[in-house]
Amino acid sequence: MNIQSYINKEVFFPHDERMLVAVEVKRRKRKRLSFLPTGTKGDYTTFICVSVTNTKPHQLLITKVKQFGGSSTFTRRSQWTVEQLRQVNGINPNKDSPEFDLMLDNTVDQWVASSAAEKCIFIQILYHACQSHWERKAGKLGKVGLQRRGSQGAHHDVGAGPSDPSPASASRTLQARRKSYIPPKQTEFINCQSKLTGDACTMNLVIYRCKAFLNRMKNMIIANQSRSRGQHGQRVIGRTMGNVVHRMNVTLGERGNRLTRAEDKTVELMYKAQQFADSAHKVAMTSFQVLRSPSSSHASQGSSSGFDSTLILESPKTRKRQRCKTCKLTT
Repeated sequence: MNIQSYINKEVFFPHDERMLVAVEVKRRKRKRLSFLPTGTKGDYTTFICVSVTNTKPHQLLITKVKQFGGSSTFTRRSQWTVEQLRQVNGINPNKDSPEFDLMLDNTVDQWVASSAAEKCIFIQILYHACQSHWERKAGKLGKVGLQRRGSQGAHHDVGAGPSDPSPASASRTLQARRKSYIPPKQTEFINCQSKLTGDACTMNLVIYRCKAFLNRMKNMIIANQSRSRGQHGQRVIGRTMGNVVHRMNVTLGERGNRLTRAEDKTVELMYKAQQFADSAHKVAMTSFQVLRSPSSSHASQGSSSGFDSTLILESPKTRKRQRCKTCKLTT
């Protein structure tokens, strides 16, 4: 079941209508203000559908249907009768193009179909549906006129008398009624290719349907390929991110180890410096005690009796020589 069958089943069948054609479209110029709750911007798909009622008198309707992203249901948004459709503009009468305009009573909608073939199918079916609608409506008006004439003739035959109006006055009344009646203006198709509104419509419709089917298949293949590429790209990106995270973890671990070793060395140097400071303090205290010992007092006495105090600090051999010299001098 294709998408048109889903739209017909969900939107038109419950309202006793039958869909003739649907085309997926996008706006050529997005409206600045939107009074409808459309959810996320651009997160929906729009379809323009042509349908006819099953009940008599048959009505030809143009309906805007939307499918919002993340939902499988279709929603009817706006609907117009064919009498409100003033003009259909095919934009380019020389070649197939996806652009077309719909001029309604109060607005002009500028659309771009999903493909040129889809647009051609839509305009071709809409044109022939409009022609059949107006011909059917013109035939009903002719039948109503004949019925009125017959009823007036029967009335004249039954109530003939001197006070009855003449046939001339009745014809003038009928002509006045015809003049006062203004038939509705038919939909105008401009800038449309002649093959869409010509006689060879069946063959062209088959050709366009084949083109539309091939275009849908092409879009599906491209979408699947892009989806598979996206998944592969996501896998590659995931692997790359995993490698980057692993490298960062290894780098951070190595840096942490270096910081730990530097901290250990710093603590060791601090301990050695403390030991050196303690040793220096002990040496200083020892030297100070040596200077204040009794030998230092004897040195001070020798200096007062004429001896040099430096002899105490000299070696034993030097002191022996000094003693010999002093003995010679005394003798």
